[in-house]
Amino acid sequence: MKKWLLALLFALPTLVLAEDAPTLDTGDTAWMMISTALVFLMTPAGLALFYAGMTRSKNVLNTYAMVFGAFVVGFVVWIIAGYSIAFGTAESAALQNVIGGFGNVMLSGINWTDLSGTYPTYVFVVFQGTFAAITVAIASGSVIERMKFSTWIIFVAIWGVVVYAPITHMVWGGDGALLFDAGALDFAGGTVVHMNGGLAGLVLAILVGKRAGYPKAAMKPASVMLTALGAAILWFGWYGFNGGSAFGANAIAGLAFLTTTLATAIAAITWMLAEWVVYKKPTLLGLASGAVAGLVAITPAAGFVDVSGALILGVVGALFAFWGVTVLKKKLGYDDSLDAFGIHFLAGLYGALATAFLAVNDQDLLWDGPLKAAGDRMGQFMVQLESVVVVGLFTLIGTVIVYYIATALTGGSRVDEDQESMGLDESIHGEKYINS
Repeated sequence: MKKWLLALLFALPTLVLAEDAPTLDTGDTAWMMISTALVFLMTPAGLALFYAGMTRSKNVLNTYAMVFGAFVVGFVVWIIAGYSIAFGTAESAALQNVIGGFGNVMLSGINWTDLSGTYPTYVFVVFQGTFAAITVAIASGSVIERMKFSTWIIFVAIWGVVVYAPITHMVWGGDGALLFDAGALDFAGGTVVHMNGGLAGLVLAILVGKRAGYPKAAMKPASVMLTALGAAILWFGWYGFNGGSAFGANAIAGLAFLTTTLATAIAAITWMLAEWVVYKKPTLLGLASGAVAGLVAITPAAGFVDVSGALILGVVGALFAFWGVTVLKKKLGYDDSLDAFGIHFLAGLYGALATAFLAVNDQDLLWDGPLKAAGDRMGQFMVQLESVVVVGLFTLIGTVIVYYIATALTGGSRVDEDQESMGLDESIHGEKYINS
């Protein structure tokens, strides 16, 4: 009897630890794998078609290749080093503010049986890798029709490590990370993805220079239908983007599912009405652009706001983007070819800041921050402001540095005049869009 009691006493700690240890949940795992597949679809299908349809027919394939190339290169770089820098653990507390270290390079130290909460860590790695890939792909929309493909590919590889991964760490890297510790709210990537990619696009557009003939020459889109189809695929994939950022098949994922749909729909309506009032014609391109602006605006807040918040984000986010595309771009004179800055940066900036005032004050929804700790919305706004300033400055400086490195390695960033005149489909890829 004594031996049995002794054995039980020794076994109790093990039983308690076993109960506390995370266990794999098949429902969460299935949802995260589906979400990852949906986010994957957003880049080589959704964004690629969205961009390709808006470019001129002689550059359709090059535009698609820039997005597709960004995805494959960006993802490989993420596995090699990006994940470790974003989500690893640095050797010192000072470094941990900005980067996660290099302990998980090539996923070293991560076993296929390891879990992130209730689903495999490998699934988390791939899920986050699709975010890394689409972020840099967004920037391509600002420089299509005149940037060397070789320069672009090298830029993608370096930028993913130097710019994207540290920003991801600062916002989402957990305890010790600069903006995470401050309590910055970014549910699915308003700062990490959209501000980051949109601002990088503007920087590249200015550094590479304007397209020949811009803004006087007519530059009609090759196929608005391709763009509209791309927007629809983006919307579909965004359910994984926002819903998956709940990291499980749970109620917050359901909330993000609703707010994403509502904000996107009202944003498309808002853009359509704005066009109708200003230009007297509601266009399909406008509907598609409005939908994407709404998707961007709701992204940082999707799991934090209710119906009223989603409606406000959709309406105001679309108006900000519409103003950026139709007014700001003309006033400043930059050639952001497909409006990556106007839609992604401006709508993402608004969404990130507005989250402080629109987030539901619910302990079960929010990360640590002034709003959760003390119901302090102004304090939360200051944290959000800090996050957009830090991300903006880091993206600006980092993108300039990476651009000049890529340019030096390829002997210049811009195609020559004859290639630009012929079109990059034929001059660079030796291919031709079937409808041209």
